[in-house]
Amino acid sequence: MKKVLAIAPYPYLPFFSGGQKFIANFFEHLSNEARLTVISVASNDTTLAKGYHIIPMLKKSFARYYDRSLIAKITALIQKEKFDAVIWEHPYYWWLARRIKRKTGVKTIIHTHNIEYQRFRSTGRWWWPILRRYERRCLQHADAVFFITPEDKNFAISDWRLQKEKCIDVPFGIDVKASPSDKSSARNLVCQKHHIDPSEKILLFNGLLKYKPNFDAVKAITEKINPLLLQLSFRYKIIICGKDLPLEMNSLKEYADKNIIYPGFVDDIETYFKAADIFLNPVISGGGVKTKMVEAIGFGTTVISTATGAAGVDKNVCGDKLIILPDNDWRGFANAIIETTNKVYAATPDQYYQLYAWENIIPRIVSAI
Repeated sequence: MKKVLAIAPYPYLPFFSGGQKFIANFFEHLSNEARLTVISVASNDTTLAKGYHIIPMLKKSFARYYDRSLIAKITALIQKEKFDAVIWEHPYYWWLARRIKRKTGVKTIIHTHNIEYQRFRSTGRWWWPILRRYERRCLQHADAVFFITPEDKNFAISDWRLQKEKCIDVPFGIDVKASPSDKSSARNLVCQKHHIDPSEKILLFNGLLKYKPNFDAVKAITEKINPLLLQLSFRYKIIICGKDLPLEMNSLKEYADKNIIYPGFVDDIETYFKAADIFLNPVISGGGVKTKMVEAIGFGTTVISTATGAAGVDKNVCGDKLIILPDNDWRGFANAIIETTNKVYAATPDQYYQLYAWENIIPRIVSAI
């Protein structure tokens, strides 16, 4: 069994966002096939780390990203434990990875979650050109690169001239292996909890709500999509779940009489995925795959998405479970909601689970290591 060191420079246990959940599940499943150690920050709840050990070596402050003492500390750990590979989450530590590789010769793998400069460009950060140069050099000089979306991988190969052989697909994984059989019971639970009439359709959105693309999606729901739905003869409730909704939204109290329910962060989001008739994904900025959408389809729920929101998902395996509208076409979005709720329920295709189930993803990772 290979020995692997991973560097995760932020808290992810417990997880509150799709990105954090991706890391937590990635490490948990990888630890089933490799002897895994993770270097991270002290604010993680280490009791939640299943099958691997966390070393809280990184500083809490932003200074952790330029802490030169890490060169000696991580080098010594690699030489002592004789790791076969180091996986660096995101490209931000490339300056450190390069120095450690020179000292130890250890195989260096960069695990991307987006093409980062594109994400920051889409959210208006002025320094994205600097990040682009840094990120390109990082991926070009790594021994292997894990990509969460085929679009990111193809961009890196065509525009940044990465060798195809070192580019590995590692999509956001799900634990379910087939379309769930308990959707009706999950729906009954959610209806009872939030006093929803069983005849009403349940529309769901969730995410880390302080993240600008998700916050903008909430505003699209409340200000664009929902006013159109209110004009129609349509019985429904919209449930918006997630942590850290900005205070300016006042917990969506002014929308309580407009068919919108805000329970905040929920521990059992899987139940909500299964209960929903439609998952709404009106995201129009940010890069990478929208993990909440991958999960929703995995739990058998139809997703209606903008084109930007659907980026990174393999449409060929989604069947009728993914409906895509142009960005900002809110009337078309609302019409698609009505049309979809009138259709007969269709299960998620088996091919979807063949691509996105963790049990099928991990072997590719182990072979790369």
